[in-house]
Amino acid sequence: MRCVEISAFGPPEGLRLVERPTPVPAAGEVLIEVQAAGVNRPDVIQRYGKYAPPPGASDIPGLEVAGIVRGAGAGVTRWRDGDAVCALVAGGGYADWCIAPEGQCLPVPRGCSPIEAAAIPETFFTVWTNVFERGALKAGEWLLLHGGTSGIGTTAIQLAAARGAQVAVTAGSEEKCAACLRLGAAHAWNYRDEDWVARMRDVTGGRGADVVLDMVGGDYTARNLDALAVEGRLVQIAFLKSPQVTLDISQVMRRRLWITGSTLRPRSVDEKSALAGEIETHVWPLIESGRVRPVVDRVFPLAEAAEAHRRMEAGLHVGKIVLDARA
Repeated sequence: MRCVEISAFGPPEGLRLVERPTPVPAAGEVLIEVQAAGVNRPDVIQRYGKYAPPPGASDIPGLEVAGIVRGAGAGVTRWRDGDAVCALVAGGGYADWCIAPEGQCLPVPRGCSPIEAAAIPETFFTVWTNVFERGALKAGEWLLLHGGTSGIGTTAIQLAAARGAQVAVTAGSEEKCAACLRLGAAHAWNYRDEDWVARMRDVTGGRGADVVLDMVGGDYTARNLDALAVEGRLVQIAFLKSPQVTLDISQVMRRRLWITGSTLRPRSVDEKSALAGEIETHVWPLIESGRVRPVVDRVFPLAEAAEAHRRMEAGLHVGKIVLDARA
């Protein structure tokens, strides 16, 4: 099969199209003929040698795919040859063929193309577990999220709004702010020239956000706490600036704030499979009804994975970048 391997850690030129043996599914796994694969920030971090795959996972980048089931290991009961699925995987997505645990596969939502379906698993799993489980966002509450035009951002805006929450976002340009408003955000602020902490308090009558979803870290952490309401929840899912932070812990105590966070890739198959079941129950109807849709920014052929990474690192995208394995 064709696949994209990391031949050298560092810039995108280290991504190289090569041939490797087609993987064989073990018990509880399915073999997927990949039609499309999503590109995510963790892929870029892995390319730099700073995010190693979990033990036993493929070293090929790619955390989500869409395609057709073409084989299964012992014990697989739900999926049959020819089923169209999208899947969350711990690696191996940038390839013609990919292995996925049975429970981490979901049927391609009605009305979605393979390209759209490949843009769903990583971001929707991440948003669901962090915003609605760990962050416990409820209808009528306020969500503040940073990076509103990222894959995570475009997903969180739509899901939160569809479930009755109000959303405020930060983004890096007026054009990106406008895109967030079109997706359902109530407010969008350019972080380069606006005090988003003050704006968050203004639009909530001084109360602040109930949940902040952050992927920046560093000096944003203390500001995120300032932007929270009493009993607010800060959910950390990445740290584009720094994992090292300085904060006033007395503020956490006085205002009864919660600080939490998670990573998705190292979780067990059982945990991810349970998440898949929740998402199929609560999110798939929203996608199939058209109330929520994956936002696809740009599609690149599999052989142009390096160009896809350059676009992500340039910060130009609005939504997900996807690799077409059929091209």
